[in-house]
Formats: sequence, C-alpha cells, structure tokens
Amino acid sequence: MIAVSVAEVAQLLGARVVGSGDLTADVLGVVIDSRAVQAGSLFVALGGERVDGHDFVEGAFGGGAVAAITQRPVSTHTGPCLVVDDPVLALGRLARAVVDRAAVGGLSVLAITGSQGKTSTKDLLAQILEQAGPTVAPAGNLNNELGVPLTACRIDAGTRFLVSEMGARGVGHIAYLCRLTPPRVGVVLNVGHAHVGEFGSQQAIARAKGELIEAVPADGVAVLNVDDPLVWAMRDRTRAPVIAFSGLGRPAWPSAVWASGVTSDALGRHRFTVEVTDVEEAHSRAEVELGLSGRHHVVNAIAAAAAAVAVGVDLTSIAVGLSNATLRSRSRMEIHRRADDVIVINDAYNANPDSARAALDTLSQLGRARRRENAGATTWAVLGDMLELGGTAADEHVRLGRHLATVAIDRLVAVGEFAPELARGAVTGGVADDHVVVLTDKTTAAGNVVPYLQPGDTVLVKASRGLALETVAEEIWTVSAHDHQTRRGHDHPSGPVPESEDPA
Repeated sequence: MIAVSVAEVAQLLGARVVGSGDLTADVLGVVIDSRAVQAGSLFVALGGERVDGHDFVEGAFGGGAVAAITQRPVSTHTGPCLVVDDPVLALGRLARAVVDRAAVGGLSVLAITGSQGKTSTKDLLAQILEQAGPTVAPAGNLNNELGVPLTACRIDAGTRFLVSEMGARGVGHIAYLCRLTPPRVGVVLNVGHAHVGEFGSQQAIARAKGELIEAVPADGVAVLNVDDPLVWAMRDRTRAPVIAFSGLGRPAWPSAVWASGVTSDALGRHRFTVEVTDVEEAHSRAEVELGLSGRHHVVNAIAAAAAAVAVGVDLTSIAVGLSNATLRSRSRMEIHRRADDVIVINDAYNANPDSARAALDTLSQLGRARRRENAGATTWAVLGDMLELGGTAADEHVRLGRHLATVAIDRLVAVGEFAPELARGAVTGGVADDHVVVLTDKTTAAGNVVPYLQPGDTVLVKASRGLALETVAEEIWTVSAHDHQTRRGHDHPSGPVPESEDPA
C-alpha cells in the first residue's frame, strides 16, 4: 500500500479519533476480516445482520492492527478508532485517495464489466500486464463496493496498472465504483441475463454497464464487444476513442482486435491468431495457444488483448501472456482429470443463462472429442439453479434444459428449486427420461454420478454461487465408486438416490 499514516487517514476521512495509539504509524494494508490482520493493518469494522465487525476490533488490535475504522468507539486503550458515519463510504474515500496518489506516478486503471466473463477476463488481463509492469488485480471476484476499494488499497508507489473488476446490482453502482477507481480504459464484455430479476430488463442492465464507458475520459479508451448489439451501442455514450473487439471475425471499425483461425484440442483449449488494426491502418498479428478450456475464453482473451493494446502493451507480450495464462480464480472451468480418465469440470462459482449455455457447449465439444477415442464416453451435466432471474426464472431453466438436449448432453442431474423445469426442458428436447435425475438439494448429487462413471466420461458441475455445488464437483473428482454404495455394471438410475441410501 502507498505509505500513509494513521493521522493522515483520519484527516482524509474527517474521522473522530477515539482511543490511544501511535498516530504516526504507517498503514501497511487494509482488511475487513480480523483473521487477515497483520502488523500494520487498518481494520474496517463493518456491520452486518449476523456478524458485527465492531465485535472484532479488540482482536484486530491484538493481531497488530494500527487503527480501526468504526461507526462507534470500541477501544480506548488498545488502539485508535477512527469513527465515521459510514465505514463502507470511508473505505471508498481511502481507496480514491490511494489511487490519486498513485496516478501522479503514472498508474493506469483498467476497469472491466459485463454480465459474464468479468473475472476470467480480469485474470487474463492481469497476466498480460504483469509482463509490462507491476500490476494489482482483484483476488477472485472482488467487484463490489467493498472489493473494488480493498483491491485499490493494495497498490503502492511502484504500481503501474490497476485492474478493477466492476459488478452491479442496480443502476448507479458502477458509476460509484468508477468514482473510487477512475478508469483510463473501460472494457464492457456483454449484456446478458444475469441479475435480470433485480434490474427488470436487459436494457436496464445495459444502462448500468454503460456507466463504465461514460466514466472513461476523452483521453482514455473504451473497449467494446462489437458482437453484442447492446454493448456496441455504448460507443455513443463515450467521449473516448473506441477499440472494437470480436471473437467471431474482423469488426468493421478502424481500431479493432479480433480472433481468426480458431481451432481447439480435445480438452477445448483453443488456438487462434490475435489480429490488431489501428486508425492508421497498421495491421499486426500473433499466435495464441490458450491453456484454458472453453470457446468463451477466446472472447475473454481478445477483450483482455484489446485492453492491453489500449495501454500500449506490444502484441508479442500480449500473445505470450495469454498463452502462458492459468486459472487464478477457483471454480471457473477448472478441469480435473481422475486416474481413471474421467474429466470433471468445476464451473460452480456462478451461473446465468448465457454462461450456462457456454459451459454446456464446452462439455459437448469435449464429449465429441473424447468419443473419438472411446465410443462409450458419456457426458454428464450436474446443474443447479440460476439465481436472480426474477419472473423469467422458470422459463430460462426450461430453455437451458432444451439447450442441453440440443448439444447432445447424455445425462442430467438437476439440483434445486428449478430442477423440474431443467428436467422438463431436457426431456422435451429429446433426452431420455431415465437419463434425468431431479434433486431438491445437493446432498445426493455426487451419489447419482460417481458410481456410474466410466473411463472417458466427462462431468460438468455448474450453478449459481448460492448452491455451493463446488463441493459436489470436488466429491466427484476425489471420491471413487468404491467409496459409494456402488451399482457399477447396473443400469443408470432413473431417479434420485433415496435419502436413506445416501452413499456419501
């Protein structure tokens, strides 16, 4: 973190200082979890329905915190409390001050938003930028009013690039985040159906996502997905030059980045040529071989490449960064190959209609490739509810089930409130009724898969975060059939394992 003393933080926030302590001590980091406190930490005490951070202030001081931002005085003898009206807003003001100081030294902020792919694109972009200079990016998907400022507070005087991932739960959220980390480059990936239940429509989502482009200054760069009409229309909302990107072909736009010659291997890892043109009609290209599985990662990679082009990274470094990139965020198209050659894809971090269809497309592709080596190889989809879809939820789950059938997935284990709708869509689409299992919760999900897996099978596990199906994915890739009440060699089940026969 950029050097700042406790006294400077208090002055910046207009905080009332209560309690004793060394106000000249430097703040070396900012945390909201007392378990993460280290010597020199500034602890931000947040209120909550279940846990109140103020109850952990004393423990934070015991762990080495030099101060705490609080809404009320807590300690008068173990350390200074910087009392403010709203600790969340105070955290944001602190982050903006840190960014402003770093900007004097040449910091560039690159911000990313979109209905899906934000976190993967952020990880790819960070791995490109790290070759060009010190880079700070969020760990996981820290993309809200807490995650964005916490990430920003990690920058120091030498940081050249800050990658800021921005999510939204409503109109105005991204505009607020842009005030905390003003973007030099703004990237919009897509406008999908994620959170349509909260926003009301895709058009409302587009209005919210476009706040990022409105925040890009005239001397910055807007990076827009030309393949998404709602995103491409945002070019009218910015004063900045626009770079168009596409995973499908060359955009009809002077400054553009796109993928050509896209091919894939048996694990769905894609090779392609990244091509770049600018307003002076200069044209360059480089070969990329992604280590990540899924056609959708081509688009994510191209978006990351376009953002890197916007801050002057050379194309050779971009291609090297993409080709060497690894998964940095868990439960996003993680591929695990078991000793018996069963592949398990853990994509359980989150789900919406667009990302779920993309994951099924990848599963289908892997299944076709593996059947060329093993004709009996089977594809399994363990799918949980897609949350926050509002009144469209039932229909979206039916449509996803139909898509599963369209791309010829063999077996479905549907979990959650909308499991019947998923199953109905799959069966009406052509999946055999006895190849579909409907479960109310995840308890027996692995038990409906593990005992019946054969070498060459491929299993996808995907759901919204609230269902926590990553535990199911882990059980499938770590637990052998011998650890279940196995029925290997028998027919696959036509219904859920009874609760009394839970094989876990």
